[in-house]
Amino acid sequence: MDKIKCRVLTGPTASGKSELALRLAEENGWDLLCMDSMQIYRGMDIGTAKPTPEERKRVPHHLLDLCEPNEAFSAAMYREKAEALILDLWNRKKREVLFVGGTGLYMSAMIHSMAMGAAPADEGRRNELHVLAEKPGGKEELHQLLKKLDPATAERLPVNDIRRTIRAIEVTETTGIPFSRQPREEGKSPFDWVVAATCMPRDQLYERINLRVLRMMKQGLKEEVAGLLDRGIPETAQSMSGLGYKEMIPCIRGICTEEEAVQAIQLGTRHYAKRQMTFLRREPLVQYADVTEPGVYEKIRTILR
Repeated sequence: MDKIKCRVLTGPTASGKSELALRLAEENGWDLLCMDSMQIYRGMDIGTAKPTPEERKRVPHHLLDLCEPNEAFSAAMYREKAEALILDLWNRKKREVLFVGGTGLYMSAMIHSMAMGAAPADEGRRNELHVLAEKPGGKEELHQLLKKLDPATAERLPVNDIRRTIRAIEVTETTGIPFSRQPREEGKSPFDWVVAATCMPRDQLYERINLRVLRMMKQGLKEEVAGLLDRGIPETAQSMSGLGYKEMIPCIRGICTEEEAVQAIQLGTRHYAKRQMTFLRREPLVQYADVTEPGVYEKIRTILR
């Protein structure tokens, strides 16, 4: 059987990929599959820049609102849902798909069929590591533990990325294989992948990020986070560690000002964008298109076709 072509439009946050993806999908009759580790949560719309109802009417969107904010979700779970969806769309409607989003871990899980997320969870060990992370200096101690077990993954993950650090430790300890050397199942996938990535000069990207955060605040980001807390979503939930949410919690608790929270979100998002760009440079399939250059839409369309 011929492989099903799957297209990806990725890039750092705020680089304009969502607008381009919507236009491409509308023009070519593709369904959009969201590839964002925060847009999977119901009720978390503003801080995740989730597609609007109007955008969803223009083009079918999938892989949004998959779970509640108090539930855990993994790259393996995303891959399972995404693969089943691709096959279902293809079998029922012969619909081709375009993935859009900046979560590199999800992209790698799809393209390379990584086994990293398939290791069974060890809840007891996971709780121990979470307790350690909450102690003074605990995040640094946790990161040092990962560095001993798997230096390559420790170099890639920032100290504050507690969730992925714990998962990497858990997988490494459970399987005996460092997270960075988990087996890959290349060549067995029924999908054929092509990847385009948006890019732009860093100073322009950072300016767009700063403005985007201000726009989110006007749209009601603070109220959205407060509403989640009022619903009983724990501050320690996986979802609440996302950018915009974790920084806004101290503001709501009266620990910092709104201006300080906004600056923290802007700084954290700029750092995240830098990590996204570093991650993408390691993926040989990626073909780049500078969104500040003339003809960028045509270039991306050519890559993906």
